[in-house]
Amino acid sequence: MEIGFLGLGIMGKAMSINLLHHGFKVTVWNRTLSKCDELVEHGATVGETPAAVVKKCKYTIAMLSDPSAALSVVFDKDGVLEQINGKGYIDMSTIDAQTSIKISDAIKAKGGDFLEAPVSGGKTHAEDGQLVIIAAGHKALYEEALPAFDVLGKKSFFLGAVGDGAKMKLAVNAVMGSMMNAFSEGLRLVERSGLNPGTLLDVLDHGAMSNGLFKSKGPTMLKNSYNPGFPLKHMQKDMRLALALGDENAVPMPVAAVANEAFEKAKSTGLGDLDFSAVIKTLN
Repeated sequence: MEIGFLGLGIMGKAMSINLLHHGFKVTVWNRTLSKCDELVEHGATVGETPAAVVKKCKYTIAMLSDPSAALSVVFDKDGVLEQINGKGYIDMSTIDAQTSIKISDAIKAKGGDFLEAPVSGGKTHAEDGQLVIIAAGHKALYEEALPAFDVLGKKSFFLGAVGDGAKMKLAVNAVMGSMMNAFSEGLRLVERSGLNPGTLLDVLDHGAMSNGLFKSKGPTMLKNSYNPGFPLKHMQKDMRLALALGDENAVPMPVAAVANEAFEKAKSTGLGDLDFSAVIKTLN
């Protein structure tokens, strides 16, 4: 099975390497083509443009930073639309439903099939094939993509119409961003109270609030280490999109709104490229 892959950021790079290590033929593209060099060392070939990748591959996956990048790859000169007829396009970026629907409509109008499939999980999950894939759109394309999804993720969901996957992913990240802020406050509260923050991690892990987020991020936060598994600037983008979705559906989201303000503050003070757990630094 040959797959095209557009976007080699933290997630896209790890996902592409994972596919290569499991025997898939992968043709990659990135706006900065030099980022493809490492993938070539793992066995990938390089497409000079998104259109060239789509022309070569029956299925193409995109993993891009934001709605603007997702639209650009599809609609710009030498973009996906130029070669999509008879092909499948899978956008695994975290974007809003309106952007996903716009891309889907354009793909279908050109004779292609579209699936949105945003993922829950960070760099380590991508490296280990432990992502959660939240798909919606063309059901047959979803079924055809399952061999790749089974390598990339531990669980795949198919939710139905295009836009439903995007909405679910934004809801997930609204919860995660809010949790990270509450967790940060708890750590600082324990620390300033003269207690051991490591003990808080142990107490939480043995109680009703035990969860993977606290387990994975807590130890690195105690070490003041924020190598980006999921960059803070992307979390802030997702929180902003989730709040817009709340407005569309008349859902008050005061907790998420306050959390978003903390991420905005962190980004404005130069923390955007660090892991999203670096939001705790706004409490220094």
